[in-house]
Amino acid sequence: MKTGIVILGVFLLGLPLKLKAQEAAFPKDPDRSLKRAMELAGEGKREEARDTLRNILAYYPEYTDVSNLLAKTYSWDGDYTQARNLFNRITSSEKSNKEVWEAAIRNEIYAKNKHTAIGLANKALIYLPEDADLRGLRNSILESWDEKGTDTGTEAEKAEEQEGNRNFVALFSSADLFDVVFDPMYYTGVEFNFGTDLGKIIPRINYSNRFGIDGIQYELDLYPKFSKSVYAYINYGYSQSEIYPEHRVGGDLYVNLPGGVETSLGARYLSFTDSEVTIFTGSAGLYKGNYYFSLRPYVTPRNNNTLGISGVLNARRYLKDANNYIGLTAGMGFMPEFRQFLANSVLVAETLLFVESQQLLMEYQFSFNSNPSIYRIHLGLTRQEFVFAPGNFFWAFSAGLRYQVGF
Repeated sequence: MKTGIVILGVFLLGLPLKLKAQEAAFPKDPDRSLKRAMELAGEGKREEARDTLRNILAYYPEYTDVSNLLAKTYSWDGDYTQARNLFNRITSSEKSNKEVWEAAIRNEIYAKNKHTAIGLANKALIYLPEDADLRGLRNSILESWDEKGTDTGTEAEKAEEQEGNRNFVALFSSADLFDVVFDPMYYTGVEFNFGTDLGKIIPRINYSNRFGIDGIQYELDLYPKFSKSVYAYINYGYSQSEIYPEHRVGGDLYVNLPGGVETSLGARYLSFTDSEVTIFTGSAGLYKGNYYFSLRPYVTPRNNNTLGISGVLNARRYLKDANNYIGLTAGMGFMPEFRQFLANSVLVAETLLFVESQQLLMEYQFSFNSNPSIYRIHLGLTRQEFVFAPGNFFWAFSAGLRYQVGF
């Protein structure tokens, strides 16, 4: 009996304390709690502020001002990815909240993702087209680039600039699988990128195992810069293996035009043991927001005074920054940048210029904030006419991975 009385007494004494703790956890006045969180954040006590804000959201998940302040605290502390995720969550449902749009845009400016900031500003102006502050913020970003002499194009241009100004090493590997006749083919290699004030220098070693034959090719790419808007691409490759051209020479002259337009003219030359091919090419590219589009035709003079024509269409959508994108490449006909095949154990280049072929390649490049490495995966599908059986086709599926790290 006495034991029961003691237990009851302890329970009754603890009950007020428990209720008091629950009252403290449950924000009866979320506005007051938000004000306290703002004070904590202003004093530099960001983690304490976030604890308070998360507690409010546990009971009031639709309180936008709380979510917005939580995202801002992450942005102020340099955790731009976490802030971006929170801002995206808010703007996906509240498309006319000016304060959130402004904070989201500034988060990308702090992260030095100015192209993404421009994209967000443009998107915000779709929902708030008459807002002078958003328009002014967008214009200030553009003006800051102009003052620094930086092109205000897209993430595609930014990616080229980033790769050209730093050193890295990349390892890549891929495989082709066929539905008939051919055994799997394997490709791998390593390349180095050396960024200089005069342009990029990229030595590369390619290895392949095709048709049971091992082969190595040595390549060198140069990207000399002549001015801010004019640069060139020069390539030379050499191999003693029959599954590669003995000599491969290529070049393009690129010119950047106003409006995010880029054009080039060039040629490719492939020299095999018993044949050689000259291919003329060029390209037209368009930088639009976070998108990049390009078209590259290939024109090959034939022995019968006719022309063989093929081409590649490339589209790319940049994501959070220049190192992260999704791309799609579609091609028709023979492309010297792609692989060559054998017919009756003899490598034929000229014949392939005239067979019917279609290619579709999807790629995804991504990186992590805490890791300087860049990863790229690709999946491709090819439908190609048999060299030795015109009118009949085979399918090839390809998959590959590329790993890149700076030094």
